[in-house]
Amino acid sequence: MFKPKSRRAEEFIDHQEVLDTLEYAAQHRRNAALIDTVLEKARQRKGLSHREASVLLECDLEDKNAEIYALAKRIKQDFYGNRIVMFAPLYLSNYCINACAYCPYHRQNKHIPRKKLTQEEIVKEVIALQDMGHKRLAIESGEHPVYSPLEYILESIQTIYSVKHHNGAIRRVNVNIAATTAEDYAKLKEAGIGTYILFQETYHKESYEKLHPSGPKHDYAWHTEAMDRAMDGGIDDVGLGVLFGLERYRYEFAALLMHAEHLEAAQGVGPHTISMPRIRAADGIDPSQFANGINDDIFAKIIACIRIAVPYTGMIVSTRESRKCRERVLELGVSQISGGSRTTVGGYCAPEAQDGETAQFEVIDTRALDEVVAWLIERGHIPSFCTACYREGRTGDRFMSLCKSGQLQNCCHPNALMTLQEYLLDYAAPHTRAVGENLIAAEIPQIPNEKVRLLVGDHLRAIQGGSRDFRL
Repeated sequence: MFKPKSRRAEEFIDHQEVLDTLEYAAQHRRNAALIDTVLEKARQRKGLSHREASVLLECDLEDKNAEIYALAKRIKQDFYGNRIVMFAPLYLSNYCINACAYCPYHRQNKHIPRKKLTQEEIVKEVIALQDMGHKRLAIESGEHPVYSPLEYILESIQTIYSVKHHNGAIRRVNVNIAATTAEDYAKLKEAGIGTYILFQETYHKESYEKLHPSGPKHDYAWHTEAMDRAMDGGIDDVGLGVLFGLERYRYEFAALLMHAEHLEAAQGVGPHTISMPRIRAADGIDPSQFANGINDDIFAKIIACIRIAVPYTGMIVSTRESRKCRERVLELGVSQISGGSRTTVGGYCAPEAQDGETAQFEVIDTRALDEVVAWLIERGHIPSFCTACYREGRTGDRFMSLCKSGQLQNCCHPNALMTLQEYLLDYAAPHTRAVGENLIAAEIPQIPNEKVRLLVGDHLRAIQGGSRDFRL
């Protein structure tokens, strides 16, 4: 039985409830009256249950699907506006004691070069990232008690925050590392992390155990219950995600939303972000060997339905996806993307010829950050390097309260403009700077509060004069 308040993985991700949900959705995929009822509820901007959202995902009525996409676009605009948050991954180590079947870091891989960054090498990587213009990183590491213990992660976070190169600074470090204890999560919180991210990979327990035949990650409950321990340890913001392609996408969709419902019921606040990775090629990893891959159309519909189901949650798409795909899903719900990414250990400083040797996955969108920024601006988006909510304490339930009330844009929109101005002055190519300054000029009058509008004008002029790091 599905028990969203339970702390046990097999109760808040109840296998039979997922199966019943999929059957219910299949039975009603052409039930126009029911679909209309679900869409009407969704228009209230308060979210949907996993079962209601699954009906929308399964819907095969063309006119209703058009309504689904239109509503997803409207909700995205209402809560996130035209802002797109920018970040980059930073890989610290690819030593790993797990045996994940979809990851080249698995311990049976004897020919991948193993590497762990020293603190001096981390400084160089961070300088390279700052010189691109990044302010927000997501650190990644394989799980290994000797090469990447928590003490190494904590030291690395301290190192990252300490680097100030020219006008550069990393203002938020998100962390994507293996499941750990509440005590360890408390140490991560004390170190000043932003969001703790942990991909479930798959919620299907039997498939999960087959895909993780050995190592600590084999323990389905330990992994699936990690977000509760993270929040017990004081981490306000957690990020969910599945690796689409490992299991049936309908199953993953329903279970992912059940996990979000569980966090809301048990912890009082749902996930801060949901990541949307699809399995990609890597050393010894052939995506065609996994039978549950999804095409771009299905991927887009999943994103649209998640946006409708959890309107307050940020959605992330990385450089695993092509420019064309990202262009499409940005309109449907995605609020955060990576740019200029390298998925190798030391990849931001390593020569190009060596780059692919330690990559965790193939990067599809290989454009430089400045190209991505210019592309976003030309499509009417505001590339945002803002980290103000984290540093002003607007996290967890406080962030969600602001988001649900519609007040978040009163600070996020101005902050996005100010951080974009910093980027344009410090890092942008001439074309990017020109189109960016035009965008800022057009966006300032859209700030509804006159006092805020005038303050932002003052801050923008101060930034042009050399000052940095203003935030509301």
